[in-house]
Amino acid sequence: MTSASKSFLRPALFATGAMICLLSANAADSSAPAPVKHVDARSAQKLLSQTNLVILDIRTPEEFKSFHIAGATNIDFYGSNFEQRINSLDKSKPYLVHCASGGRSTRSLQIFQKHDFQSIYHLDGGINGWKNAGLPVEK
Repeated sequence: MTSASKSFLRPALFATGAMICLLSANAADSSAPAPVKHVDARSAQKLLSQTNLVILDIRTPEEFKSFHIAGATNIDFYGSNFEQRINSLDKSKPYLVHCASGGRSTRSLQIFQKHDFQSIYHLDGGINGWKNAGLPVEK
């Protein structure tokens, strides 16, 4: 092997080793928040019947009063204290997050991850998808 190829290999081997160490450290970091699981309405209904999911409806209070999933808690995405209220929740509990159609709830996911929630389910299609699937709501 020539000295030129040896001098090329040393930095490449060092970089490879550094990458492996970083990847291993990230994989071993158990404090990292769990990834968000996206579910459709039928899957969410099944989860609700099998687990103790907390339903978070992040629509406005007016939207919530018009109809909502039974047992849901309302925290207004547009409220000035939204992030503070999310951060005060028990991060060890599993949550099903939704809005009307999925826009606000998708934007909220980074807040849940920022505050190290361990189990977040996102209701794709929001409560509109829930209703379109023929699932029950209450007023």
